[in-house]
Amino acid sequence: MKPMCELMEECVKAAQINVCEALTAINGKTFQPHPWTSNTLQGGGIANIFTDGLLLEKGGVNISTVRGKVFGEMTKMLSMDQQLDPDKYKYFATGLSLVLHPHSPYVPTIHANYRYFEIEDEKGQLVSWFFGGGTDLTPYYLFEEDAIHFHRTLKDACDKTEVGLYEKLKKEADEYFYLPHRKEHRGIGGIFSLRMQDRPADQIYQWVQNCSQAITHGYLPIVKKRIHEPYGEFQKKWQMIRRGRYVEFNLLHDIGTQFGLKSGGHVENILMSLPPTVSWEFNFHPQPGTPEEKLLAIIKNPKEWA
Repeated sequence: MKPMCELMEECVKAAQINVCEALTAINGKTFQPHPWTSNTLQGGGIANIFTDGLLLEKGGVNISTVRGKVFGEMTKMLSMDQQLDPDKYKYFATGLSLVLHPHSPYVPTIHANYRYFEIEDEKGQLVSWFFGGGTDLTPYYLFEEDAIHFHRTLKDACDKTEVGLYEKLKKEADEYFYLPHRKEHRGIGGIFSLRMQDRPADQIYQWVQNCSQAITHGYLPIVKKRIHEPYGEFQKKWQMIRRGRYVEFNLLHDIGTQFGLKSGGHVENILMSLPPTVSWEFNFHPQPGTPEEKLLAIIKNPKEWA
């Protein structure tokens, strides 16, 4: 059997191809591939960038495989149990990261990230490994049937590994994708794990495979249902305001963004998650009884969807 580092590298490459092919069929405009090599780490990756198509105002589907020295803040950022001497330990990381920002405010933004880490000592011996990541949805208008479909798709994928795993990871997602200064969640959640190593690696690998395949199954039916619904200036304005919350979370709280920047990663790829247009309007509050207020009620108090 191949080493897990090779299996995961192949897995994220296959996921990138599958997602991009499915998106291109709907978007009406293909992506631009941007291969890159790190100036500070060993390795690189490919960022497939979508711009201004039928569906996507901006989207990125990125894969990377890098090696580097463990750095001081790494153990804290990734909630690792042990403190590692940067001079003695190296890490390997491979992963898929995607964020899709649609034109239509009725089509939600989706984010997914699946990754695998290995830590080696100075003799090249493996001393630790772990997986991480998940998939989550950020709608601008709440359609409950879409939320149910999205979460049920994730539950079906997780149930293939263990019944009850979805509920655990859904709770972690609700806790992680939270803006404490706003007292709001970023969206309606999904599944997430910062570090997963509570079962054999081959079982978690199968979980990654199942969940990466579920990205399109959970998202594209929603896209096809909502993409042609007409909207006006106010709906677009609301989308811009909610995108502001997305930016706030990614720059202030997201561990992946912080890790990428502090490890010397590729800046353009790290910040590809940010929407192309965004707005902050002072002290904006939606009117009572409106669809906008309905969304706020849910992202302030998450509910169970599956």
